Amino acid sequence: MAVYAIGDVQGCYDELMALLEKIEFNPDKDKLWFAGDLVNRGPKSLEVLRFVKSLGERAITVLGNHDLHLLALSQGNRSHYKHGTLDKILHAPDLDDLTDWLRHRPLMHHSEKRGYSLIHAGLPPQWDLDTAKACARELEQTLRGPGFHDFCQKMYGNQPDRWRDDMKGLDRLRFITNAFTRLRYCTKDGRLSLRDKGSPGSQSNGALPWFAVSGRASRDNRIIFGHWSTLGYHQSGNVWCLDSGCLWGGELTALRVRKSQPPKAIHLNCSGIMKPTKK
Repeated sequence: MAVYAIGDVQGCYDELMALLEKIEFNPDKDKLWFAGDLVNRGPKSLEVLRFVKSLGERAITVLGNHDLHLLALSQGNRSHYKHGTLDKILHAPDLDDLTDWLRHRPLMHHSEKRGYSLIHAGLPPQWDLDTAKACARELEQTLRGPGFHDFCQKMYGNQPDRWRDDMKGLDRLRFITNAFTRLRYCTKDGRLSLRDKGSPGSQSNGALPWFAVSGRASRDNRIIFGHWSTLGYHQSGNVWCLDSGCLWGGELTALRVRKSQPPKAIHLNCSGIMKPTKK
């Protein structure tokens, strides 16, 4: 059995199918790990969502910020809806089935067998692996439980920006959400720097990529993530970024995940797709 981790698809269904053909994916025996952001901006988000759902246990996908955005829209929170790229899903006859499936996806997947963790964005420097797994479970319980609708109305916001173990309620859930689904940079004292989104060198106030902060508690753990198209495919130390910008005409990347051998990256050139307008 082969396991492949795949970067942000964001509605690029045709490119996903081409990548699966390139890696010779066999749904009868292989497994796919998706690093989140299955949907939004690309032309075929509905098709991507239906396809990944149809794979059942052959696919594991962690939630990304665009996936949570879809869930918020499904619960009537349109405060951040500008482009209309999710309308096809929102009007689909199977919307309820799709969003119910989506809200039951994890924030973090950890494989003891292969020795890797999969997240969408980042981990704050204060979290070791056990803390990260516990925080993921907290948010997952909210998304899967009776507090789902209320959380979707209140999840947006950049504060609080620094972790405290005694944080409670909405502040705690929002911080966990932002870490797992939006984080790229941290300040040297461990605050989330969510306004910094560009490639390294563009950040403000001495902020660092989350994985480069000195003393990061998860530094000894192998972590696969996406979310950062301006970083592109990146490997350093124990981290692998798989968002290589398919949506913007870059590449869609799959990483063969093997415990006893170095991971192998396979890239699909996506330069032929129509690029969306950045607004």
